[in-house]
Amino acid sequence: MAKESPEERAARGWKVELRPLQAEALAKLDARRYGVMICHRRFGKTVLAISRLCRNALRGGTMYRGAYIAPTYRLAKDIAWDYAKLMAMALDPDVKFNEVELRMDFSSGARIRLYGAQYPDRLRGLNLCDVVFDEVAQMPYQVWSEIVLPMLIANDGRALFIGTPKGKNALWKVWESALARPEEWQALMYRASETGIISPENLAIARRESSESEYEQEYECSFMAALEGAYYGKIFEKLEREGKIRSVPHDPAQPVLTAWDLGFSDSTAIWFAQAAGPEIHIIDFLQASGVGLDYYARELAAKGYVYREHFLPHDAAASELGTGTTRIETLRRLGVNGRVLPMARVEDGINAVRLLLPRCWFDAEKCMKGIDALKLYQREWDARSQDWRPRPLHDWTSHAADAFRYMAAGLGMLQNNAGFTPLKRAKALRVC
Repeated sequence: MAKESPEERAARGWKVELRPLQAEALAKLDARRYGVMICHRRFGKTVLAISRLCRNALRGGTMYRGAYIAPTYRLAKDIAWDYAKLMAMALDPDVKFNEVELRMDFSSGARIRLYGAQYPDRLRGLNLCDVVFDEVAQMPYQVWSEIVLPMLIANDGRALFIGTPKGKNALWKVWESALARPEEWQALMYRASETGIISPENLAIARRESSESEYEQEYECSFMAALEGAYYGKIFEKLEREGKIRSVPHDPAQPVLTAWDLGFSDSTAIWFAQAAGPEIHIIDFLQASGVGLDYYARELAAKGYVYREHFLPHDAAASELGTGTTRIETLRRLGVNGRVLPMARVEDGINAVRLLLPRCWFDAEKCMKGIDALKLYQREWDARSQDWRPRPLHDWTSHAADAFRYMAAGLGMLQNNAGFTPLKRAKALRVC
């Protein structure tokens, strides 16, 4: 007889039993095709979601393909993988696990896999029929709208979003959509002051040890609380109050400036701006991944703008190992005559952005993805010291934020006339 593993021993004693409030929530979520559940910390939302996936896998048969998606692959493993293995083994003793791919293959042929949202293009073509998004507030909304939703429409699939608010972002958009379409969506919110899961004594401790905004966000599910550690969150709140995020049309009489963050394996992000006296009009934003520089050259030409400068990061002048050619040389061959900015400290760039943002007007529709990223761009949290690190968190928001730092740097050099063409000569420039 084969020796039983620790996981198998644990699974024998594991009972997939939910708290009454969790079971009630699950029954409500089952009544709709799409669901969003916003919960306070320690509600047990991940346990509920994984339990739902495993149950649906047992019911779904051979063709069932489910997915749990967290903001990053590492986070998916840390948050959900152990729970998933215990639940799956308790429900199906013959389930098989792939530790490298974080995949569970049930004896029926059904399959569940864990993913990270930091590389959205890797989710394309998976033919999923049942998806859980966890910590949605830390993901780009387009993972849902552009990649997962089309799969679920084709497969008549289901989706569940779970998380805690972190300002008005992807989770807020899903929540608002759910409230507007109750015939398709189930929207549930569980605040710590209402559920009784955390005792009043412990809630009092949490309130005492947390800032007001942190407590309101983490325990009372407030979308209005400021995101702790966000570099530009309060500035964007002011921009919204002042009506500076709205329709900002392109002015054909003025040249366009672009600023790029060039990713190697990650996304490339590009901001498009026009100077209007002391104001800076941010008229467009482009981000993609998995495509070559020729794609971006074609996109720029297709927009029909007259360009003055393309600001590129310092590493655009570095030779690529495979070809020995720099990316600035490749772009110039494609007709994009960019300028390489000198290397600068990230902290200095963030301060430059803080000074620039109050002068900016953003096109709400064309710049939506970039605006979301700038709002959520934040410092990295050090769990060991329980304090913010002096560097930014590298996640999906980094590309847009880095590109905007280069916009601030490039505009600063123009303002100081540091070797760039004066504005009055911009009419002579080519389209790219």
